[in-house]
Parts: sequence; structure tokens; C-alpha cells
Amino acid sequence: MQIRTTAAVLKASHDIGRGDRIAYLGFNSPEMLVLFFACARLGALLLPLNWRLTLSEQTYILENAAARILVCDDDHVTIGHQLSETLPGCEICNHADIATAIDDTQGRVTRNPHVDLTTPVLLVYTSGTTGQPKGAVLTQEAVLFNALNSVHMHDLDISDHILTVLPMFHVGGLNIQTTPALYVGATVTLQRRFEPAMVLSAIRDLRPTRLVLVPATIMALAEHPDFKTTDLGSIRSLTTGSTIVQKSVIDIFHDRNVPVIQNYGLTETGPVALYLRIDDAFSHVGSTGRGALHTRFRIVDDEDRDVPAGQSGELLLQGPNVLSEYWGDPAATREALQDGWFRTGDIGYCDTDGYVYINDRKKDVVISGSENIYPAELEYVLDQIEGLAEAAVVGMPDSKWGEVPVAVIVLEAGHDIDHATLLSCFNGVLARFKHPKAVVRVDALPRNVMGKVLKHELRGLLADGTLVPD
Repeated sequence: MQIRTTAAVLKASHDIGRGDRIAYLGFNSPEMLVLFFACARLGALLLPLNWRLTLSEQTYILENAAARILVCDDDHVTIGHQLSETLPGCEICNHADIATAIDDTQGRVTRNPHVDLTTPVLLVYTSGTTGQPKGAVLTQEAVLFNALNSVHMHDLDISDHILTVLPMFHVGGLNIQTTPALYVGATVTLQRRFEPAMVLSAIRDLRPTRLVLVPATIMALAEHPDFKTTDLGSIRSLTTGSTIVQKSVIDIFHDRNVPVIQNYGLTETGPVALYLRIDDAFSHVGSTGRGALHTRFRIVDDEDRDVPAGQSGELLLQGPNVLSEYWGDPAATREALQDGWFRTGDIGYCDTDGYVYINDRKKDVVISGSENIYPAELEYVLDQIEGLAEAAVVGMPDSKWGEVPVAVIVLEAGHDIDHATLLSCFNGVLARFKHPKAVVRVDALPRNVMGKVLKHELRGLLADGTLVPD
């Protein structure tokens, strides 16, 4: 009823038609999901805005998408009105404006004609690590088949209770479990935003069966004083991903006998594209799993030839869950979608049993001399070193080798480590040419809202001399 009413208000009061963009700025809420499904009925696109972005970043996205309406929750109405000063063509509304009661929807239009599975329904902007963000367009078919992939991944059914704590302005929070759970009729509890104490309280009191966390939020939970005493027995599986997940992070829940299953995907893939299932959680730690039920993958070399098992190459994906285009950017669309395959830009390999392991982002690979060095290999070694809170490896320009790997480290409180001792940990583990050539200490690694380390920022700081190796 709420979805029909919202669709009727959008049509009658705002003349929303097929293809119109409706932006949402707010914390996780049932109203956001109602708006999403109302958009689906009308053939409109929901544009979830990252509330952590600056006004200028949000303005760019709204202008690029030519949003008709920006719906804000009560916490973001003031920001909405600030945005309206530079967006005269975008109407600003709050929840109450859209949820206006209509006593009788009989005779009112609650669904536009010519809306089907090929109709775009979701417009999500990527983080823009290589320039301005791009808007990935997902059709209703993409959202449906993403849900089917997730149902198979998690064995979701009506008995499940999903605790959604990641922001739904990302497809990870919206589509890994939340919308798939609604598809099968499971229970969903939304938390407005991630707060460790609130998550642990919900696990204790509501007894959810599944949730999604990224490495940064796993660490935040583990560091909370109530984590060790919180009963995790109701959790059938914990899903993680978004970046390469170190074994030490996975072990936080494995040590509590909670299976950790990795999902691999991007904004452009719904995101569910590769995954582990529960039966593989403890036996394939570090793998992002096999191809999803409705997604094919290839791993290719620089000549687009399939590589043999065990050899690294670029991961390509194909399936109905993949984006149809980048909004208003045909050049980027042609670059990403080639011969029916989506080029992820990620480097990985497949073992003889069909399990995929991700080495790194293609653009994060360090090319030193003629050798490719995958930072994830070095970061695995750094992860084992006592006293390091976190670490990342990036390339730094070098006059002789082109670039060399540099370890950027964050020390745990009260710990110190000699750089020679740190570098000696690589002896006999990795080939000499892969070893870091320098170490840089920082107070914290730059991360985006999903916990991904922003390696392009570290590379830039090393290249311009802002960060100088010790």
C-alpha cells in the first residue's frame, strides 16, 4: 500500500514519468526502500546519494544525472535546501512530502505504461578514484538477477532475518542482502547508520541470521568492549568483501565459529558476481568464490586470451546483473563493455577447482622494471607482523625501475618496529624483486565510506613528495 501511495503521489503531484531520476539523501530507512519500489512501478530511476560527500560532490552528481526531485530525510533537509540554491531544476522534498496520505488510490495512476525488466531503475555513482564519478545504470532485470544470485549465495529463505548496517547508498548495503531478502519474504531490520554498539545490541536482542560487513566495520566491532561477550550464535553467515580481505580479519569471526563468505562485485555488477557459499567458508579462506549462479567470468591476458588455471589476468564478467551503461558517458560505456563482457579492471586467478582469488586492482599493480608486483602479496606478509595496525603497498616513481613498491604502515598504539626488521619479514617468503624498497609511517590510511584504502591518494602523495619514506 505504501509503495502504491508513494507512486501515486510522485505521479500526481510531481508528474514523474519513465526515465526520470529521483535522488535520495538520507540514512537507511524504510522510506528509502518504499521510494525505490515506487520508482520501479513508474519506470523512474532511484539515485541514492552518499551523505558523506561534500556539497560540491553532491551537486556534481545531481547535475550530471539531471535529477527531477531530491528527497531528504529529516537529518538532511537543511543540506537539501543548500543544494537547491545551485540546482534550480531539482525540486527538494522531505519524507513527509512524498508520503502524503491518499485515502483512495482508486482511479489514480500508480504505474506508468511501458515499464518492464529492461527499464532502468537504479543509478548509482561510483567513487570516482580516477576522475569524476560515473553513474552506473542498473535495470530492473539487473536488480532481479542480482537478487537471484544472492539467494543462491546465502541460501536465503523466509526464515532469515537480515540486519542491514551498511549504508544503502551503496549497492553493498542495498543489494547484497536487503533487496534479495525482500524478494524471498525474509525479515529485514535496518539500522540508520553503522554504530558498533548498536550492531552488537541488535545481534544480542533481535538474533539476526545474516549481515554484511566490510573489513573496516569488522575491525570496529572487534575493537568494541562488548564484542567478546556478545552471543553470535544466531548468525548463520557473515558476508564481506568490497576489497581484498586479509585472513586476520576473517579469523575474527571464524574464531567465533561464524562462517565468513566473501562476495566479489562492483557497483556495476549489482554487486553480486562471484561468491563463496557457507560450505566453502572455512576451506577456501581468501577466495572470492566461484561465478554466481547467473554470472559468467573469464580471466584474460593483455591480448584478451583466456589464461590457464593459476595464472593471473584481468577478470571479465557477463550476466543480466551487469550495468547497461554509464549515465551520459558513451565513451566510458564502450571502454567498460567490450564484446559483451564487463572489464572489471581487477587482476586475479582461478585455481583448478574454479575458485577465484583477486590479486589487485589492475591500476594498483606495481610494474618495476619488467616485472608485475601485486601489492596484495606484500600486504599479506605485512598482515602477519605484530605491532602493525594496518598497511598498504603502492608504487612510487623510481628513475631506474620506473616504480618500486613502498609499504605505508600504521603502528598499533604502544608499538614500534625497526624498518630493517620489518623488511626482513619478506626474506624467503617472496622473491627479492617484490620486496618493499621503502617504508612510510602514517597515522591512518585514507579510506572511503566502504572501508576501501584509497591507494590512488597514497600514490599521489608519494609522487608529489608529500609523503617521504623514512
